[in-house]
Amino acid sequence: MITELGHFALVLAFAVAIVQMIVPLVGAQKGWRSWMAVAEPAATAQFLLTAFAFAALTYAFVVSDFSLRLVFLNSHTDKPMLYKVTGVWGNHEGSLLLWVVILTLFGAMAAWFGGNLPPTLRARVLAVQSSVAVAFFAFMIFTSNPFLRLAVPPFDGQDLNPLLQDPGLAFHPPFLYLGYVGLSMSFSFAVAALIEGRVDAAWGRWVRPWALAAWLFLTIGIGLGSWWAYYELGWGGFWFWDPVENASFMPWLIAAALLHSAIVVEKREALKSWTILLAILAFGFSLIGTFIVRSGVLTSVHAFANDPERGVWILLILGIFMGGALTLYAFRAGTMEAKGVFSLVSRESALVMNNLLLAVGCFVVFIGTIWPLVAELFLDRTLSVGPPFFEMAFTPFMVVLAAILPLGSVLPWKRAKLGKQAKALWPVFFVALALAALAWAMQTGRSALGPVGVFLGAWLVFGAIAELWTRSGKGEARLRRLKNLPRADWGKAVAHAGFGITCLGIAGLMAWEVEDIRVAQIGETYTVGNIEVTLQDVQQVQGPNYISTMGFVAFGRDGEQFSQVTPEKRIYPVASMPTTEAGIANGFLRDVYVVLGDPQSSGGWAVRTYIKPLANWIWAGCIIMSLGGALSLTDRRFRVAAGARRTRRTPDAVPAE
Repeated sequence: MITELGHFALVLAFAVAIVQMIVPLVGAQKGWRSWMAVAEPAATAQFLLTAFAFAALTYAFVVSDFSLRLVFLNSHTDKPMLYKVTGVWGNHEGSLLLWVVILTLFGAMAAWFGGNLPPTLRARVLAVQSSVAVAFFAFMIFTSNPFLRLAVPPFDGQDLNPLLQDPGLAFHPPFLYLGYVGLSMSFSFAVAALIEGRVDAAWGRWVRPWALAAWLFLTIGIGLGSWWAYYELGWGGFWFWDPVENASFMPWLIAAALLHSAIVVEKREALKSWTILLAILAFGFSLIGTFIVRSGVLTSVHAFANDPERGVWILLILGIFMGGALTLYAFRAGTMEAKGVFSLVSRESALVMNNLLLAVGCFVVFIGTIWPLVAELFLDRTLSVGPPFFEMAFTPFMVVLAAILPLGSVLPWKRAKLGKQAKALWPVFFVALALAALAWAMQTGRSALGPVGVFLGAWLVFGAIAELWTRSGKGEARLRRLKNLPRADWGKAVAHAGFGITCLGIAGLMAWEVEDIRVAQIGETYTVGNIEVTLQDVQQVQGPNYISTMGFVAFGRDGEQFSQVTPEKRIYPVASMPTTEAGIANGFLRDVYVVLGDPQSSGGWAVRTYIKPLANWIWAGCIIMSLGGALSLTDRRFRVAAGARRTRRTPDAVPAE
């Protein structure tokens, strides 16, 4: 009964979305306030109905209702409760329902917290947001219905993909969706502004918190996915340039560019056309990511579906929304006159360079991701684009970005004297250079990657500190002024420092990793780097819904054991699928990482051992970047209502364009 009510709520939410898409838009065009007022209650009703449908599906998974086709295909009675719940979004249909729940949540939040927006803009934003919901409701109900029943309910289910039965990946998709779908709000604000013909400083202030929230959630989601790949897949890496990884990385890059571009719109009323275009493209890349994950046209270790017919629907949605928005942009771009004039050396110019580097980097990732499909369709060739291409083509743009970021942060608006502003960063430069020289001396003749990474990481971290110190002024009251700086300034500095720490971790891991592959006998001790590794034993262990071959590996130094890990090879009988669980001894400066392989006919076990310098700095940097974003979001200047109240008090200050 609950399942049927959930299905009914989903269909009803679809109907409400259609009403919300049409009525407020007509009301805004005609100036009918009663019609525009329909948007707010409709957005709330749409979210509540969709949330109830999601709760009903979750209930079916929790109670193992195998009469529901989706539960049968993705659950099992022996599965731990955590994975019964996360199994709701561990498949195409359930994850699509989660997508729509988050979409309607953002629409409802715009209705709840956007009460002081101009009525016509608010109505148009909610109508555009609902049009996206209408498309995905239709896609779900007509092609991917999560509430389909089986005529003869089976006794048990087929279990969830074992790779998804992990805490890291359990929470990875919801955070990614919060980022993906959060970019729909920036898209809705952009299209609403194009319809209205007005893009100004107030619009830049309204759109920034939505873009920041999306970027924040994408950062957390990407970090969780990278961490999962590191310890779960047993490949020993943190990033593999997999199509699904790239699908989340591309919107993150464009969202970062949008964040910085919106600052220029808010502060200087410049880059209006470019910022609108970024808002459209950011959501476009989210839809491209949805297509990659669900169509099956590109192979990935963790794609949700392999159904080209569904991919056609997503391409149709992509074509309608991107084609419509870009067409509207082409008609309106000429009206978005930039008012702020700035010199070549200024904060505006630095932000333009920031945007270009991020956008071109995103384009490089897009070409590398989509090229195998293009080659197969048009050249009749089967190609694969691997990490070497991405590392060679993408890395230079990020190196330049990291190099200019601290300097751009301290430049004033409009015009600046480079020598004067750079004076505060000379100590930072020399400290970073000294650390890079130390790394070069200690690495005994290896590549320049490690020292360059140390320099850029230190440059970013200490540059962020120097920026805050410079902004605090001079004199005895410096510490008090530093404490009273806006939270957005603190958040920016923390996020930039987190980026530097991640860069340092990536460079250290790639430059100084030590790898050892051998057949190890039980009781044998061997040395990797300066670590003594002993395979103590291998045992069969019964898990809750799997059988594990578990190794017991000890790590020591100078005959003293300091850690023991238990790498595993698991078999999930229901899914008949093996997985690998790496054994990792975490440390501040390095991880010792062991993967247990297969038994050998000559005796012993295949064992891969790695020493991974600064590995945890990668995810520590992601956490710090996320904290910086969250800190900025708490700044009262980022609240939509704050900008709206200022606009309402001085309505003549924001002319229509």
